[in-house]
Amino acid sequence: MAKPAVIVVGADKGGVGKTTVSRTVLDYFSANNIPTRAFDTESPRGTLMRFHPDITEIVDVTSTSDQMKIFDTLNSSGTSVTVIDVRAGLLSPTLAALRDIGFLDAARSGQITFAVFHILGPSIASLDEIAETANFMDGAKYFLVKNFINNTSFFEWDQATYNSYFHRIKNATEITIPKLNEMAYEQVEVASVPFLKFVANKGTKDEAANYSFVLRGYVRHWLGNVWGEFDRIKLTEIVGSKDKSNTSRAPTSEI
Repeated sequence: MAKPAVIVVGADKGGVGKTTVSRTVLDYFSANNIPTRAFDTESPRGTLMRFHPDITEIVDVTSTSDQMKIFDTLNSSGTSVTVIDVRAGLLSPTLAALRDIGFLDAARSGQITFAVFHILGPSIASLDEIAETANFMDGAKYFLVKNFINNTSFFEWDQATYNSYFHRIKNATEITIPKLNEMAYEQVEVASVPFLKFVANKGTKDEAANYSFVLRGYVRHWLGNVWGEFDRIKLTEIVGSKDKSNTSRAPTSEI
């Protein structure tokens, strides 16, 4: 059996679009036929759970029993990949807990594939997060994600400062999530379905829906660009997928 892969998506700062990125990752693995499960740490509400209820479980990542629920089942869950959507303020504590339970040592020794998608905000606070998170990245694939979904501007006031932080991290890789048309994003939120289902004009139970053709087109184009970024970093290969083609299927839309 292939070694398990764990992807942590998070930030200590709130409002930077962590769950949006988690949703694109889950859609990407679904399109590439990679069995995936997800844990939503926004207890008890669970935003990720609302969009991917069939594969998502709400947990309290600070609880020992819920940590056992996640990490004691990595080899027995029947899925290749575990995605953990870490709520605001919990990225550093979660990484510290992974250190304390020996997970980071297991990743360093090659027993587990570990990747962190660190979602950046536009302020100096996110730069401080990079410096703090760097202490836990030995043995991990570390991705700094600039999420422009809300048309955010990143560090334009001092690119040199940003670069000085970024270059402290050995082998860190940038990912850019482009802006999505606001009305299209809002309609996906209202529909409460994965981006893939919205593009395919399907409801929560795969029933035929009646979403706007125009808005579905915007989402399809945007999701294709996001997946292009995941193809670029070879995400399927990172998680040990047998498919090494490094190109995902394009999101398909229906009239």
